Amino acid sequence: MASGVTVTDDVITVFNEMKVRKLQANEDEKKKRKKAVLFCLSEDKKHIILEEGQEILTGDVGVTVQDPYLHFVKMLPPDDCRYALYDATYETKETKKEDLVFIFWAPDGAPLKSKMIYASSKDAIKKKFTGIKHEWQVNGLEDIKDRRTLADKLGGSSVVTLEGSPI
Repeated sequence: MASGVTVTDDVITVFNEMKVRKLQANEDEKKKRKKAVLFCLSEDKKHIILEEGQEILTGDVGVTVQDPYLHFVKMLPPDDCRYALYDATYETKETKKEDLVFIFWAPDGAPLKSKMIYASSKDAIKKKFTGIKHEWQVNGLEDIKDRRTLADKLGGSSVVTLEGSPI
């Protein structure tokens, strides 16, 4: 069921910047890369937009943000829905990896109308996010607060660290 909601160009730009990692990026460019970002519906409920100020930059990690995953979880509103992109850095038993995870946050405490419009608009944003390997619908803090849950989504028991912390 489509809602008629459209995705703004800013959202697509952010996704493309997060998806493409420039090998020749200098330190300044690396610090400005987004680690996590939240998207919400515009006030008129017609557009999916970047939520102002709700992001973690790679340069913040270890400076103002000690644990990017826990910081990200705290950014999620307890009583409304959001879409999010999280750039997960993890290690399996064989190799280090980075993958984008698309998250649909629909907490139990969100209003029914909000859940319905976010659910019916999810395809609009997913179609713009080509190449996403991992999608995760989360319905409450219990589902997301433990990093083991994300590790399971990324590779199950083969994941040994997430964001530099052991699982």
